[in-house]
Amino acid sequence: MASPGTRSGSPGGDGVPGPASGVRLRLARLAAALSQEQLAARAGVSRQAVAGIEAGRFDPSLHVALDLARALGRSVEDLFANPSFLSPTRALLVGPAGTTGPLAGVRVELAEVGERPVAFALSGDQSLRPGFVPASGRLTSTAGAGEPVLVEAGPPGQPAVVVAGCDPALGLLAGPLADLAPPRRLAWWPCNSAAALALAAAGLVHAAGVHLPEDGPGIGAVAGAELRRAGAEVIGFGAWEEGLALRPEVAAVGTDLAGLAQRGLRVVNREAGSEARHLLDAEIARAGLTGDDLAGYESEVRAHLLVASAVAAGLGEACVTMEPAAHAYGLAFVPLARETFQLVVPAATLRTPPVQALLQVLSAPTLRLELSRLPGYDATSCGQAVCTLSLEARLAGRRQPLGGL
Repeated sequence: MASPGTRSGSPGGDGVPGPASGVRLRLARLAAALSQEQLAARAGVSRQAVAGIEAGRFDPSLHVALDLARALGRSVEDLFANPSFLSPTRALLVGPAGTTGPLAGVRVELAEVGERPVAFALSGDQSLRPGFVPASGRLTSTAGAGEPVLVEAGPPGQPAVVVAGCDPALGLLAGPLADLAPPRRLAWWPCNSAAALALAAAGLVHAAGVHLPEDGPGIGAVAGAELRRAGAEVIGFGAWEEGLALRPEVAAVGTDLAGLAQRGLRVVNREAGSEARHLLDAEIARAGLTGDDLAGYESEVRAHLLVASAVAAGLGEACVTMEPAAHAYGLAFVPLARETFQLVVPAATLRTPPVQALLQVLSAPTLRLELSRLPGYDATSCGQAVCTLSLEARLAGRRQPLGGL
């Protein structure tokens, strides 16, 4: 029978110190509905060893740590890793829009895209959905966004599927990805369509979510020459109406922009580059107004649900957002344009395991059913091949069908 190991607080021959690991062992044992005696019997160690480790009096030897982890169906890192031993990793930093200063100390979502580590800074709106997003590391250098940075990373988690885009329904990918064998982690970076396409062109995400007016220019017109040159596949995800969301008492009096401006009512605006802001600008021009005529036009909120939340909270009377977001907050909704949301997958990542996992989830009826339960959300196109994006196809003015997906 193995001995417990070294005294708690000493370096220990196996480097797995500390009372914190004892707490984690106790919680894991309780989660497995085991007594100390039962865990000891299952692991082949003494009950005194289990009690001593949980109380922080002893550190387990590597042999005992392995036996306990195996008995609980956990990894040694989960139970006994000390954060002070986390390994530094060099990664390329993707920072929140509008951030100019150093981000040292900020938590990050660390993922590999094409075997290149990428660190997504969990700061501002990107740090919550709606609770704080779990982090897989923390910045230890002071470089700015777009530069290589040092990240205190670990312990390693499930491989990630990295998706950028503004559709809040992207969060519904997490459950099906985790259910795969082997499981995958969703690393979702909320941003507008232009920013998502830029990340895809730079090879920093596996897929970029883009929403465009159904009767407007196609994806080939906005994707940019770099993506067209490299090639990409476009997969359907969903569709919805985008329009004016208003507080119900405001909608009862009138729902047009000219009326809002005349009454001096405040709008909550999206950021420059977002499709919602483009739509608001078009409606302002159609009404013969300018941004200066609308109180609150200069505001910038960077997500569909957040802008609807701001209106529901009374920070404004109206905003432009998607219909499902308006329904989520009980707002009145006036449709202005039908939008399609598509996922652009760079050709270089198409055959990689993360993207194959994403395609598997997109083609499953369970995700389509979950999306269809959102009021105002049309999931008919989810998983459907839309087109192949290439410079040649764009110049020829044709849409190519996807093959082999």
